[in-house]
Amino acid sequence: MVTQTYRDLDRDPRPGEPVRSHVDALSATLTALRAESARLTRWADVLAQRLPAGARLLAAGNGGSAAEAQHLTAELVGRFEDDRPAYSAIALHAETSSLTAIGNDYGYDEVFARQVAAHARPQDVLLLLSTSGRSRNLLTAARAGRTAGATVWALTGPGPNPLASVADDAVCLPGSGSSVQEAHLVAVHALCVAFEASLSNRDGQAPAREGRVLGRRAS
Repeated sequence: MVTQTYRDLDRDPRPGEPVRSHVDALSATLTALRAESARLTRWADVLAQRLPAGARLLAAGNGGSAAEAQHLTAELVGRFEDDRPAYSAIALHAETSSLTAIGNDYGYDEVFARQVAAHARPQDVLLLLSTSGRSRNLLTAARAGRTAGATVWALTGPGPNPLASVADDAVCLPGSGSSVQEAHLVAVHALCVAFEASLSNRDGQAPAREGRVLGRRAS
């Protein structure tokens, strides 16, 4: 058995090629995301209008998309860059007792939809993340959100896809599942940046940045 050493790797005629290929693929997806800047800004403006008035954001996804949905709700309840009031945001997949009870009693396709039926009200926003745009539990959640009168947004992979079709608005990004998922995290952060900027514009003053003195958590 031959063990390849670091020196051997340095002599590889294509060192780092898998990493470069991955980053190049991500760059193409991010270019498509950049083209969606105006749409994400509109979403941020809607949130900046509705959340301070008492509406809430509900978010959900599966797997890595669940983690990114929960990342977004954490930034809204806590903060992203600027010190500001807390706003109501719930990651539906994080409600583990509800999730498992609903899955056990009604099937996994209903784990988000039943929570949406319980929580969503007109003026609320339901944001669903899916790299495929075909997850059945998110499709049923989107339909439940529209029935409840909530505004339904989707962050998905290549379109057209079923989730984008049933949502009120969608950002559909080209690329592989991994590139799309990584770009979705950038989209989440961009949405937070635009949301806090919109809040500042509505207030007519620069936001406080006391959190920078205390130190923003790394996440």
